[in-house]
Amino acid sequence: MKTIVVIDYGIGNVKSICSALKSLGFEYEFSRDTDVIMQASGVILPGVGAFKHGMSLLEEAGLDKVIKKFAATGKPLLGICLGMQLLFEKSYEFGEYRGLGIIEGNVEKLAVEPPIKLPHISWNEIFPISNVAWTDTILENVPAASDMYFVHSFRGVPTDKDSILAEADYAGIKFCATVKKDNIYGCQFHPEKSAKFGLRIVENFFNLCEDKK
Repeated sequence: MKTIVVIDYGIGNVKSICSALKSLGFEYEFSRDTDVIMQASGVILPGVGAFKHGMSLLEEAGLDKVIKKFAATGKPLLGICLGMQLLFEKSYEFGEYRGLGIIEGNVEKLAVEPPIKLPHISWNEIFPISNVAWTDTILENVPAASDMYFVHSFRGVPTDKDSILAEADYAGIKFCATVKKDNIYGCQFHPEKSAKFGLRIVENFFNLCEDKK
């Protein structure tokens, strides 16, 4: 049986992803237990709020090491919103802070100019990058220009541009909306809040997971 673990590290706003998994009929656990996480078919790292706070909570619970260990198994790992940003090496959100370092690159502020406001809170379309196929990824059968729900002021900037699965545009600034490195995925938007095609992303992630041995 496939079981998804949603990482419990004391950050808020995890109810929506748990509700999405439940509505799709998928088995999941909300846990910070090392054994439970390591035995999972796939892991979701959710999150909202500041990078420093989120990373501190992971480190205090020892979950930073557990997540990196899980990532090395080759099983699917999905970071959502702040969870995606935490996968990167470093963030420049109100300082300079070390991330999990699972994806090479940094987290930087969306460089918009007044009167454009931050955070970017809106439905926004996502588009594929040239020569990057969505087949056999979490974006399979998600049409280009599908609307997803974003809430953020910072964005992940991968060192390897080929790891960008999808981009979005805010006030003329293009940014990475979905990232992929081998078995590691990240969505800057909230798929669980993004209607039909957002839920398809959650379903695709589940389908990429293998039954536990």
